[in-house]
Amino acid sequence: MNENKTDFLMLDSGSYFGKARVNDTRIQNVFTFIDTYELPNIDLKPYKCLVIQGLIDQKFLFKHKGIIRDFLNDKKVLVFSGNLYLDWLPGGSPFIPKTIHSYKDYEVSVDHYHPIFDGVEEDDMTYNKGVSGFFARGHHPIPEGAEVLLTLPGGEPITYIDRKSTKGTILVHVGNDLFGSMNARGTKKRIGPQLIQWVQDEYSKLQERGEMG
Repeated sequence: MNENKTDFLMLDSGSYFGKARVNDTRIQNVFTFIDTYELPNIDLKPYKCLVIQGLIDQKFLFKHKGIIRDFLNDKKVLVFSGNLYLDWLPGGSPFIPKTIHSYKDYEVSVDHYHPIFDGVEEDDMTYNKGVSGFFARGHHPIPEGAEVLLTLPGGEPITYIDRKSTKGTILVHVGNDLFGSMNARGTKKRIGPQLIQWVQDEYSKLQERGEMG
């Protein structure tokens, strides 16, 4: 990967799982990490993508949601993986857990082809060591005009792209950090690198549209 390290800024939630990301050398080579509570003090101009994990302090983000909207309106990309419960993310809606009758209720389906999930088997996303439910356990209702990438068996959208709520692009995944899949087994390990490339491409398109318009 040849990305400039300053392209991707990840907020460190301070949780155990967040620390695992910070200390992973494969991830260190791509991301710049800051403590979540330093967000108001950071110059976000150098960054193309803001990455937010699910164990983040959402009350703090709600208090500073204007920073997030301003970042996106600068024609940039935000990737959030987790369960929303406060209104800090433009276009976002609160998490709705899936009613489960069988482990098959957690099966992941690709809604349509997308380069982020190119070559990734649905079973590799659904199952971890034979157990389902790690990838997604519910959904967020999507904003108008959003592009759905992955669904659960009832058609619930678990991963979507929103290009309408701001001047930037928001990718929301209702589960664990998609970039963490770089350490996964099987075809799921393709997601992280392909997501990084997609962000770079998406940012370029946003900037080109800005120059044209």
